[in-house]
This record gives sequence, C-alpha cells and structure tokens, in this order.
Amino acid sequence: MKEQILNYLKEHGKSNINDLAASLDMAGAKKFPLLIKEISKMESKRELRFNDDGMLSLRKPQEKKEQITIQGVFRANKAGFGFLFVDDNEEDMFIGRNDVGHAIDGDTVEVVIKKPADRLKGTAAEARVVRIVDHALKTVVGKFILDDEKPKYAGYIKSKNQKIQQKIYIKKEPVVLDGTEIIKVDIDKYPVRGHDYFVGHVRDIVGHQGDVGIDVLEVLESMDIVSEFPEDVLAEANAVPEAPTAKDLIERVDLRKEITFTIDGADAKDLDDAVHIKRLDNGNFELGVHIADVSYYVTEGSALNREAVARGTSVYVTDRVVPMLPERLSNGICSLNPNVDRLTQSAIMEINPKGKVVDYQICQSVINTTYRMTYSDVNAMLDGNQELLDKYEAIVDSVQDMAALHKILEDMRTRRGALNFDTSEAKIIVNDKGMPVDIVVRERGVAERMIESFMLAANECVAEHFSKNDLPFIYRIHEEPKVEKLQKFIDYASVFGVQIQGTASKITQSALQDFMAKIEGQPGSEVLSMMLLRSMQQARYSEHNHGHYGLAAEYYTHFTSPIRRYPDLLVHRMIREYSKGATAEKQDHFATVVPELASSSSQLERRAIDAERVVEAMKKAEYMEEHVGEEFDGVVASVVKFGLFVELPNTIEGLIHVTTLPEFYNYNERTMSLQGEKSGKVFKVGQPIRIKLTRADKETGDIDFEYLPSDYDVIEKVAKSDRKERGRGRRSDKERGKSDDKSGKGSYRGDKSKSGNKRSQSNKGKKDKQPFYKRAAKKSQGSKKSK
Repeated sequence: MKEQILNYLKEHGKSNINDLAASLDMAGAKKFPLLIKEISKMESKRELRFNDDGMLSLRKPQEKKEQITIQGVFRANKAGFGFLFVDDNEEDMFIGRNDVGHAIDGDTVEVVIKKPADRLKGTAAEARVVRIVDHALKTVVGKFILDDEKPKYAGYIKSKNQKIQQKIYIKKEPVVLDGTEIIKVDIDKYPVRGHDYFVGHVRDIVGHQGDVGIDVLEVLESMDIVSEFPEDVLAEANAVPEAPTAKDLIERVDLRKEITFTIDGADAKDLDDAVHIKRLDNGNFELGVHIADVSYYVTEGSALNREAVARGTSVYVTDRVVPMLPERLSNGICSLNPNVDRLTQSAIMEINPKGKVVDYQICQSVINTTYRMTYSDVNAMLDGNQELLDKYEAIVDSVQDMAALHKILEDMRTRRGALNFDTSEAKIIVNDKGMPVDIVVRERGVAERMIESFMLAANECVAEHFSKNDLPFIYRIHEEPKVEKLQKFIDYASVFGVQIQGTASKITQSALQDFMAKIEGQPGSEVLSMMLLRSMQQARYSEHNHGHYGLAAEYYTHFTSPIRRYPDLLVHRMIREYSKGATAEKQDHFATVVPELASSSSQLERRAIDAERVVEAMKKAEYMEEHVGEEFDGVVASVVKFGLFVELPNTIEGLIHVTTLPEFYNYNERTMSLQGEKSGKVFKVGQPIRIKLTRADKETGDIDFEYLPSDYDVIEKVAKSDRKERGRGRRSDKERGKSDDKSGKGSYRGDKSKSGNKRSQSNKGKKDKQPFYKRAAKKSQGSKKSK
C-alpha cells in the first residue's frame, strides 16, 4: 500500500484523500481505515505531508532530513494545547494546539523540537508531536447519549474528562441502551486524520443517571478505581480465619500484657496501628508502635497480593472509601480491635529526652489492645475532662506520657529543620442521597499530631535499620526542591518584604523554617505557606534512599499503614523474610521487584490524589450551586494573568476572571498582582476581598466569583514606567501554561487543601435562613490519612 501511495503521488503531484482512496480501490468501509493508518504512519516518518489546502503530497528531499526526536508523556490542557513531560530533571516542553496531532492526555508520544528553550528569557522549548507511541486511554466512563447521526453506532458518550473533547461512539450492542446509563467502554479506535472521534464497545453499565452516589462512582470508574473485588480475591479473603490460632503465635514476641491501645477517628473501621509507652528508670521512654501484620495473610504470589499491587492504595473520597484490601481483612482480622489477639509487626524504640532513638527492636509480635480510643476523647482527656479521665483511668498515665514524648519528638524534628505545612483541610459532609450539606474544616489536636509523631518515629527507625544493613529496600523519599521553583518562590516572598537566608541553590530547611515563623499570623501567611509547599517536589517511593527533605529525615519509609498502602505491606514482607536470613537469593529477589513496585505505587498514589481532588472540587461546586447570587468575604489565594482565585473560610475557591473586572487590569509578573489601568486598584495574594458567587458548575468543578467594591480595596499610584513592563492581561496558549489547571496543588504525602480568611459576613438581603458563611466555623476530627 505504501508503494502504491508513493507511486500515485509521484505521478499526480498532490491529491486529496478521497481521490487517492478511489484510485487505489481503498474507499470501502473496511479498506479506508487501513489507508488512513498507512498515511498517518508515513506522515510521522516525514515521507509525505498535508499542505495548507488539505492536499496530500510527497515531502521534498530537504524536508526529509533526519530530525532528532524525543519521547515523553503528553499532558493535555483542556484548552487544546499541552506539554511534554520527559522526566523530573527536564523542563516540560510546550506543544501548541496545532502541533498536538491526535495525542490524548497521558499518551506516550514522540516529538521534534520546533524551538529550543531560552533560559535567559525564561521560555520553554516548543515541540510538535510526530508519532503516538502508546495510547494511555484504554477505557472511558461517561453518560450515554442516544444519537442517530451515525447509523452504525448506538450513540455516544461524552467523557467527564474535560481534556477529551471528541465524542466516543458506541458500537451497537445486544443489550439495548435507553440513554439513562452511565457506561464504561473499551476504546477500539482512536481519532486520526479523517475521523475525529473514538469508537468503543460497552464493557460495563456502571449505573444510571439519578442513582445515589453515581456522580462519585463515575469519577472513580473513569480513573479505573473499582470498588468490587474479583471472585478469586474474595475467595482468598473469605478463607482467612476470623482469629489467630496458636500456630500463628509461634516465634512471635508476646506483648499482650502491655497496656496497648488504638487512637483513631470516631468513624474509622480499619484500625491498623496501636501504641504503648513506658517511662524507663534511666529517664528514657519506651515507645511501642504496633502495626497490623497484613503481610502474614497477603502472601507473595496470591490473588490478594496481585489485587493490592494493582490498587496500590485505598482511595478516600467524601462519603466512601475504595479499599486496597477486602473488608474481610481490613475491618476483620487485620483490624486491631480491642480485647482480641491480633498479629502485628512492632517497632519498639527507646527514646531519650532529646528525641533520639538510642535502642530499638523490630519484630513480629502479638498484641491485645485495651481500648479503642478516639482523637476527640484523647484530646478531651488532655484538656482535663474528668469524666473521661475516670472512664479510662487505666491509660491516663500512658496518655500523659505520650503527650510529653510527642512534644519531645516534635521539638527534635523542628531543631533538625522539618517543615510544617499544617494547612487547612476540608471535610465534606453529605446526606444519605450523596448531596453535600456542609463543609467543615478538619481540626488537628494534640492527639492527631501525637499519633503522627509516633508513626514518623517508627517509619524512620525501620528505614534506618535497613539502610545501615545495606539490604534492598523500599524508601519514601522527598528530594530537594528544584532551584528554578525555589528561586521563583524566594523572589515572590521578597515582594511581601520577607527575606529568606541563602540562595535557591544553597538553602537550608532551617532558613525556610525561619521564613514560616516570620509570616505566621501575618496577612497572606497561609497562602505563602501553600506557595512554598507547591515549590517542593512530590514525595515518592524509591529503591534508593535519598532522605526526606520536608521532614529533614536522613532515612524514611512507610511502615505504619499496610491495610491501605502497598509499600507498607511490602516493607512488612521484607522484615519477615530478612528476619529468617538475608540470603543472596532473597536480596536478589527484592532488588529485582522493588523498583517496579516503587514506581507503580507512586503512580497509583498520584491517581488516588487526583481522584480525591476531582471529587472534592465537584462536591464543593455542587454545594455552592444553592448559593449563587450571594455575597461573601474571601481572601485572594493567587493572582494570574487571566484573573484571581479567591478562597472562602470553608476552603472553597473560585475564579474572578480578568474579563469580568470593571476596567482593564495590567498583570505584574514580578509581584504577581493585577492593577487597574485607570483606578490604580490592586489585587495581591493574601488581600481580603468582597465577592459575589455568579456560577457553580458541578460537572466541571468550576466556581466563578464577581468582584464587588468594598472597604478592602487597595489603590496604588500607577507609575508610567511600570506600564511598559507589565503584561497586558492577555495570553497565548504557551503563556497560560499549566495555570488553567485549578487542581495544581503541590505536596508530599498528606496533601492538604488550602485555607483562607476567617472573616465572612451575611448577605443583608437574606432573611429566611442563615447562610452557611454566617455560621461559626465547625470543626471535624483529623482524618485517617493524616497518619
């Protein structure tokens, strides 16, 4: 076919596709797609080209010169352009909407460089997609729409993913669809030149429009986060006994006489960690952190292990959890329920008054917890609630000792330079129909932070043990921030009049600590804290120990949550296997499997975070739909060329687009501010602002505000010299970059939402009911994920 195409174009010079197909007898429904596929392949190899008039012709010899191509992952923007991600050490390349070809978000693509990066001007390299190496999109979930535009198809679905603009046509199925279904389809054909749509077939009917919770389920299914477990996995889980046997206790350290208890949120069901504490005669503390021994039941090579690897982590969204393991395990024999024997792996540490671990034991153990405590009860005990002190008299001393040790550990981490990004996190409360009825800010009291301190200590202890024994292992690493991002943050902080000691290439955690201490309680402090967090790299799993920058820890891993994170389960498995003898065979085995498991676990963690963010944005927008037209006080969370994002006290964030402002506003990139060209009115990060809600779209998660003049407004004199330097508030695809993605929050694990101004006042026109922003801020206990 390739030879026929070449001969035809040599003879005719140029041709449209239809004439070419007719001449080569390739115009039929079966043959035409083959022709299109061959033409696409030849175009990517630069053997032919499409001219501006849409005609096909051979490339001239000088156009065929070998071009260097680069392979990477395409990250699409919903506006049509995108970026090429190569690796963490390379800057992303910009790909304009005319150079995307038919690449879809997540595709592995091959590109050629159109324009190199200019570091002096701060511009990114520009590239053009020449070949799609592999499609990332294999399945799509969406609402089915009946349509007879293309008679050979039953209809189409429009993906919830805003980065997929094309329709996805569905082959006619034996099952009749009536247009109410939410369906999951497997993609059979992708858009190419000649037909700009997908074709797929139904894999599953997820549910129907109007079903309770279908909106959240649609998001989860679209990301391949599936609640149901395969039959062989459930069969293995059901075969696990309800309680340990005497045989299970052989060679385990018996800790059943220790005063051990769990501390979790009131609604937690999978209790995977327990603690005990003693004051020793030498003035040190003995801290025991006991973690459910999930790896004892989830063995390598089992169906349970296969599924846990595929899921990577439990996913927590609003009203539900999609667990990594079946509830038979997570809420049963692997949950450290009170007054029953449970198998655990323990890190028993002797910690001196300076917070240093001077001795430790890592072992398989058996415990029997005394109480199932909640954060709220422990916080109340520490506040002196006599009723609870009497009720839990047996553990009062333990609780007080734990609070004392927590203070020691917290001070120790602060001294060594740990960064505390303790930003506000929202809890969305839904009713039995899945509708959001309130949004409250989670509260982290001493009890929550205390358990976090103990889990951090255990994670560090286990990581240091294996690192110093030079054994293949999986670490949780958080590398130093990239110089470019940190320099941008330092420049921005200086605009607030806060100087940071050191340079972007040589800055210590202590210097960043000092910065955070300086801004504490100041206007815009929480926004600056979030901006610093965004300048950090993402934490990830690795077979190499690079330490944890945010914690200022030389050694770190995840050991404390094997029910909900696969790396923790893997760590437990390695502890067990190495304790039997670290043979060369075992070391070779783990050295082989850990890199791939570390990579997949990191990717699945990011998928879970994305799902949580999408659902949170959707539910926040749904909650705000009832408040359209109401007025609020907020705080400017960020300022970009196309407008400003405003955050409300309940963590909800919305956009004031620059086109809705009452006059033309210039954007100052250095100060990241907008200033009215005539009035001199300025909008800066951290500034209080009065706004009105104009739109809330549950489908997209978008929330739009309108600026309202108020006493908060700041006016500065407009210098003529400044006008030439300022941007005009208009931008191209490339200038917009990734800023259109409202979900671009940075973090290392434990990503939290942003927080805003605590002030708000009611809309005077509302008398029939008290609006949500008038009520006193409610608090919710810390989440399970904080551990």
